Amino acid sequence: MSRIGNKAITVPAGIEVTIAQGNEVTVKGPKGELKRVFSPLMKIELNDGILTVARPNEEKHTKQLHGTTRALIANMIEGVHNGFKRSLELVGIGYRANIVGTKLTINIGYSHPVIFEVEEGIKIECPTNAEIVVSGIDKQRVGEWAANIRAVRKPEPYLGKGIKYKGEIIRRKEGKTAGKK
Repeated sequence: MSRIGNKAITVPAGIEVTIAQGNEVTVKGPKGELKRVFSPLMKIELNDGILTVARPNEEKHTKQLHGTTRALIANMIEGVHNGFKRSLELVGIGYRANIVGTKLTINIGYSHPVIFEVEEGIKIECPTNAEIVVSGIDKQRVGEWAANIRAVRKPEPYLGKGIKYKGEIIRRKEGKTAGKK
């Protein structure tokens, strides 16, 4: 029994959801439009502003698809209504980031700056030169962009230097001299 899959999704006012042939769901809202094709096994219905996802049988594969389908549709609705945002922090002396046109330039201690070309549908801001904010309407793309930026230099466990998510707790290790007395 999928508890997530059985939950109904309430569509907020101002959001338009259309379900086409072949389980193609289109969600339009004030922030933009998202479109996705789901498995033909799932039965997606919209009645009076309440969207439900039903599965045809109790096989393991369809149970897995049930909760995933419902969660993806809920994220699409949330994205076009409010949007998603991930914040990253640069920790270290001389580590900085800035935006020039459509390019994100990160100086993170390498001999060269790391440059990302910002895609359409993703918005990147640098409120300070030690903070990066990735935002957009597609939760998967926002998370993927944040993960790719973090992968440039992951936080290391001794000094905590690197790029980390805002609020992320880095487990610190003792240095060599910490055990000597």
